[in-house]
Amino acid sequence: MKIFIDIGHPAHVHYFRNFIKIMEQNGHEFCITARDKEVAHSLLSHYKIAYFNRGKRYSGFFMKFINIFIADFIILKYAFRFKPDIFLSFVSPYAAHVSKILRKPHIVFDDTEHAKLGHMLYIPFSDVILTPSCYYKQLGKKQIWFSGYMELCYLYPNYITNLKSGYEILHLNSDVKYVILRFVSWGANHDLGQKGISEKNKIKIVEKLKEKFRVFISSESKLPSILAEYQLNIHPANFHSVLKDAYLYIGEGSTTASECSVLGVPNIYINSLSVGYCTEQNEKYNLCFHLKTDDNLFEIMDHILSENKLQAIWQTRRLKMLSEKIDVTSFMVWFIENYPKSAEIMKNDQNFQKRFIH
Repeated sequence: MKIFIDIGHPAHVHYFRNFIKIMEQNGHEFCITARDKEVAHSLLSHYKIAYFNRGKRYSGFFMKFINIFIADFIILKYAFRFKPDIFLSFVSPYAAHVSKILRKPHIVFDDTEHAKLGHMLYIPFSDVILTPSCYYKQLGKKQIWFSGYMELCYLYPNYITNLKSGYEILHLNSDVKYVILRFVSWGANHDLGQKGISEKNKIKIVEKLKEKFRVFISSESKLPSILAEYQLNIHPANFHSVLKDAYLYIGEGSTTASECSVLGVPNIYINSLSVGYCTEQNEKYNLCFHLKTDDNLFEIMDHILSENKLQAIWQTRRLKMLSEKIDVTSFMVWFIENYPKSAEIMKNDQNFQKRFIH
C-alpha cells in the first residue's frame, strides 16, 4: 500500500512515527510532506523519516487563505508523482482537498473540538474522522470514536522503554527535583481571544518554585529577559525523556499536559480553551488539573506539592487510565491495513478495539 501523510505540526511527527516504522516493516510505502513549523523537520530528520518541505507558516488572515492554495498545489504535485492509495493526516485540510481531487480516501485524526475553521476545511473532503472517545463534538456519520489519546501513539508503555533519563539529559543528580513550565505562542487560529498565564504570574511561578526545585521553561515565543536563564535547551527529541522525570508540569499547552497525564506526571493546564481529553484526564482519572484562568493557580500548585508520595499517587492513577485505553498506533496499523472493512467493523462494534489494550 502507498500511503501519503501530511504533517503540519511537530506533535504530528510523534503521532505517526511509530506507525510509519511498523508499516514500512510490513512492506508499505510512504510519501510525507511537512510544514516548516518549529522543530517538525528536525524531528523527522532525527527519526530518519524522509519528507518533502511544503513551506513555512503564514501569519495574517489573507496570507493564510492564500496558503491553502499553495499547500494544496505542493501536496498535489508530490501526490501526483507518488500515486498514493490512501491519505492520512491529523486535521490536514490540504491532504483532504488533494485526496478528493485524486479520488482516494482520506483518513483523518482529530482531538481538538474548538478548531472550527479546520473542521470546515477538511470534513467535507474526508472519508473517516477518527476521534478519541472523550471528544465531545459530533462531526456526523464519518466520525468513529476510539478509546485512547493521540499522545498514546508514542507514550503507550511499549513505546517509552528506550526513553533516556531526564536527569542525564539535564546533567542533574537524581536527588534533584525539577519542574517543567511551557508557554505557548497563542498564534493558532483557535487561539484568537484566548488566554493562559499572565506574564506577571509566569515570573511569580518561577520565583516561588526555584526555592525548592530546578525550573526549566519551554516556550514557543521569546521569554522575558528575567526568565531567559530558565530556558530549556535540549534537542526536541529528548523532550519526553525530560518530561517523564519531572516532579511537576505547569503550562498552557494541552498536548504537553496530556503527555504528562499518560506518563503519570503531576500537571496543571492553564488555558481558557477546553479539550475533551484534558477534561477526561481531569474529571475521570484525576491526572490533570485544568484551570480556565490563572486566578487560583498558586492555590492548586500548593495543594499538589503538599501531597505525600505525590509521584506514586499519579502513577497509580496512570495505571487505571492505561487499563482502559488502547495502543493507538497498533489500532492505526490495523485500521489502515484493513480499510475500508475496518471502518465498518468499528461502526458496528466499538468493543472490537479492546483487543488493542495491552
